[in-house]
Amino acid sequence: MVDTTPVIREKPYLFIDSAGNYAVKVPSLRTNSKGRTWANGITPGEVLSIDKFHIARSDRDTAATLNAALSSGKHLILTPGIYHLSGPLQVSNPGTIVLGLGLATLIPDQGTSAMNVADVDGVTIGGILFDAGINNSPVLLTLGNTTSNVSHASNPTALFDVSCRVGGAAVGNATSCLTVNSNDVLLDNVWLWRADHGSGVGWDVNKGINGVTVNGNNVSAYGLFVEHFEGYQTLWNGNGGRVYFYQSEIPYDVPNQSRWTHDGVRGYASYKVANSVTSHDARGLGIYSVFWNPVILENAIETPSNSGVKFQHMITVFLGSTAGAAINHIINGTGNAVTNQNMVAKSSY
Repeated sequence: MVDTTPVIREKPYLFIDSAGNYAVKVPSLRTNSKGRTWANGITPGEVLSIDKFHIARSDRDTAATLNAALSSGKHLILTPGIYHLSGPLQVSNPGTIVLGLGLATLIPDQGTSAMNVADVDGVTIGGILFDAGINNSPVLLTLGNTTSNVSHASNPTALFDVSCRVGGAAVGNATSCLTVNSNDVLLDNVWLWRADHGSGVGWDVNKGINGVTVNGNNVSAYGLFVEHFEGYQTLWNGNGGRVYFYQSEIPYDVPNQSRWTHDGVRGYASYKVANSVTSHDARGLGIYSVFWNPVILENAIETPSNSGVKFQHMITVFLGSTAGAAINHIINGTGNAVTNQNMVAKSSY
């Protein structure tokens, strides 16, 4: 546990001001904070008038109209609906807000990404469901085109209440849901899901390899949920990462061990920190299995062994009852196995 939150800001919200007009409050960045933002009065932050926003509707807006609004300097409010996109939304201006209401859903129909965010300061994406289309998208949401040395510590880009779905409503395919290339990004309540039930579901039907890949440095996640992808659920390549609460279910539907083995290792760890990483801090991780077939995951978590990489309070749970299936270790070859005979293992590491 931590006594104070290292760095965070709250999700922008729609409200009616004292004159009876709609507006959007953008709360300020907080560091080493504790407690509610309104404890001593009104939440600190900026107020934006509603005329600074393009109010989008799924029955009339397209990728072209939304991109025209973004390029003109408008923020977006996506009203509830399913937005089918012929190409990605391009968020290029610093400080842009894209706020979804009622889980506004973006579907890329042509195998592109749904949204690309440039490596700029202070972008906010909140309240949106990114839903994979039938044509495979290499990634649904990208933050920063490539890795860079640019610091955004004083005004980071942030995701709030963002979800991803690969299959479940219909056949969908995405190699990855989220790629974070920018530095200092904040992830607050992010759920990335390759469907294990619903429509368009199957190992060779709704293909998805990774939930999230983090290449940027000093990225912080508060509530990260990644489930059922066919490779690493979470792949962390950047330094200085911080994760506070991680929940993950590894894929239920692995057909057999030979389809889920790499480099002589059985299965893909849910949480993989690259060997090149020298600093990482993760606290409160739960990784669960419901294997339908007798397959084994060797390690729930894999990390380099150095003093700068720290993990605290981990648990693995065997939720299914398939004989012969197991998670053999919690982290790096340590921790008891979980099977249908031993359902829970814990480690403080």
